[in-house]
Amino acid sequence: MFELFKIGFIAVTFLDLVDIFIVAVITFYIIKLLKGTVASQIFYGLIAIILLSVIAQAINLKALSMILKAVGEIWLLAFIILFQPEIRRFLASFISNPIFRMFMKHKGNPGLVEVLTNATLALSAAGHGALIIVERNYDLRQLIESGTSVDAKVTSMMLRSIFVPGSPLHDGAVVIRDDRIVAARCSIPFSKEEHFNTEETGMRHRAAMTHSSEYDSIVIVVSEETRIISVAEKGKLTRGLTRESLTSYLTRALVKDDSKDKTPFLKRILRDS
Repeated sequence: MFELFKIGFIAVTFLDLVDIFIVAVITFYIIKLLKGTVASQIFYGLIAIILLSVIAQAINLKALSMILKAVGEIWLLAFIILFQPEIRRFLASFISNPIFRMFMKHKGNPGLVEVLTNATLALSAAGHGALIIVERNYDLRQLIESGTSVDAKVTSMMLRSIFVPGSPLHDGAVVIRDDRIVAARCSIPFSKEEHFNTEETGMRHRAAMTHSSEYDSIVIVVSEETRIISVAEKGKLTRGLTRESLTSYLTRALVKDDSKDKTPFLKRILRDS
């Protein structure tokens, strides 16, 4: 391979730069994802062990190198087992990135936005709590199987009837795929992370933030107590949405046409990360 330049006696090629860039991007995503979590401490410990192992091999400390290699393998296995939600969140963040979206088919449905907006506003006006999950590029089969199969076309009336207090399907979440309600009464586990548990968030909000942080979904929440409308995406909650702001949010998230987005490609990647 043609060398670009030298650093001392080390020849740097184009492939070396590509290699460094890929490692830097992956490291950036991992650090950003794990920031503020318990998993970050273990990840930093794993990095420290790997660095010590490299140094030990470089200066030919055979015994220490062998021990560190064994500890590193155990540490890596423990990290994968203990922090599956964080790993799922990491993979989901890659799926939702513009680079990967180019290779994935996502059917935008402007009519779905209107139906969801009308249903959400009606539920809020009636004081009926709701949790609506809209599937995007990540298959939610496991979540769907935890609830009751519905398989009905999405309509405002259908959503309102599901979340009427006393309805058999009232508790839990509704899952929407394309333009159909595929399941209701689905169970979402709560995260124990501190930033998901504040005085302003109820059970539905914590469930929405937990789910959206691990899967590429849009989650609409209607508070039964305050009637406030919120949307969760990538673990972040946007509260106090009106008809206009909810329509705008759902249009951007569900039917956005990237061909009309004049934002430079690299800037879009960083913005959506």
